[in-house]
Parts: sequence; C-alpha cells; structure tokens
Amino acid sequence: MRTVLVRRAVLTASAVSLTLLATACGSGGAGGAGADFKTGSQGGSPSSATAPGAAQAGPKGKTAAELGSLLVTRADLPDHELEPVTDGEAQNDPIETDKAACRPLAQAEGMQPIGTSTGVARVVAGGKPGPAAAGDAGAAQQAEAAAGAGRQATATSVALVSYDGKGAEEAFAAVKDGVQACAGGFSVTQAGEKTDIGSVEADAALTGGDEAVSFNTVMDLGDGDRNVMRVVVLRKGNTLATFTALSVSGEAEQPKAVVDAQAKKLG
Repeated sequence: MRTVLVRRAVLTASAVSLTLLATACGSGGAGGAGADFKTGSQGGSPSSATAPGAAQAGPKGKTAAELGSLLVTRADLPDHELEPVTDGEAQNDPIETDKAACRPLAQAEGMQPIGTSTGVARVVAGGKPGPAAAGDAGAAQQAEAAAGAGRQATATSVALVSYDGKGAEEAFAAVKDGVQACAGGFSVTQAGEKTDIGSVEADAALTGGDEAVSFNTVMDLGDGDRNVMRVVVLRKGNTLATFTALSVSGEAEQPKAVVDAQAKKLG
C-alpha cells in the first residue's frame, strides 16, 4: 500500500464509517500559505512571478474560515458521514517529485496547496452504514455486511484552497498539464518516504465550477494487483476544490456525488 500519501485523509475516521479503511490520503499544510511550487518550502515568496498562487493584483483569495463555511456538510450529502480534518491533523511535510511537472498532481492528491494560498479547509466523506435489520440474526447480518462494505468503501478527502489574483487559474493549469506530462509515472517523496507512481490516467470527465479535470494515479502492487486513486480538481473563481478518492479494495469509485455537492455549494 502507499506510504504517507495514502495514510492521512481519515485521521479522525473512528467517528465515522471509514474506520475499516486501512490507508488514507496525504493532507496539506495549514492556513494561509502552501508549499512553494518550485522550491517545496512552506509559505514565503514564490520562486518566480509565474508560480501558481503567486501574489498578484486582482481578486483577493478567501481565508480558511471563509472556505470552511463553503465545505460540504451532511445536509449537502445525507448519504455520507463527514469529518473535518483540522490543521493539527494535517500533514505539513513538503511533497517532492522526481519530475517537476508531476508535483502539482501529487499536491492535489495530497490535499496540499499548489503555490501560495490564502486559506485551506478540508473534510473527509465516507458512506453511511446501512440501517439495522430486526433481531439478533439481523444484527449479525448487518455487522457482516458492514464489514464487507467497509473493505470496499471509497473515502473521499476534499480540500478547498483559495488564491489571490490568478493563482487558482495557474494552479489548475499546472495540474491539467501534469496529467499528460506524467502519464508514464513519477516518484513522490514526503517525510523521507518514497512512493513510485506507475502511471497517470485521464479519467471520465466530471463537470463543475468554471473548469474541471479528472485523473487517476496508479501504483503497481505486484502479482497483478494495483492501487488506483481517483482525483478530481475543479476551479470556481479563485478557489480550487480537490477531491481524492481511495479504497482499501485497491480501486476507488469516482466521487461524483461528493464533487457535485461541493460544486453546487461553491456556486
């Protein structure tokens, strides 16, 4: 299974139905500034004026508090359980890749800002357990069914990241370009742990916001098995919404319901 990048999304999952997931996604840095696009440093000035998220004239980005009010809730997704990912639970270590063009993909998958952001807010969504059946036999059947569903369940981490000026447009463009540039795979290093991504595949397009892109990152687990994480990135104005779906079964479902609900809430 993946290392840091696939352990972090469900840090508080004991409160929801995601407890049976063995792994989870990487979470991003907290608050106002993300990892610099080229240098990998947290916060500070971008390494060039054209780096995604660079401070520019134009619309001001939203704060973490403002983004928090725009995150999907249980009212928006009644068939899901949701749990916030706090700054203290986030993985702040910079993400590095062997190919520069692939770093935005890894940051999107890991819920990290691409460039310097003005705010970040995160939540994890997972399916609710089904209703209990009547009687002791029903309870046993439900427990068995829930265990099986948990093993197959898809957990989706959602991150809203806002930027000043055209930072969101530039960050989105970097992700879109990376899908093609990194089709042959790349390696990711975070917190001293290296993960090899075998390939990047364009996924069925989902719509939402002003523009959206969907892709999968695939890791060969050997013996014909593979781990597939589905990632969707959409932009609405100067805010990016990233969605990373994973499953311990090896291949996650595309998180269309979560994407649709979040896109509707962004307007």
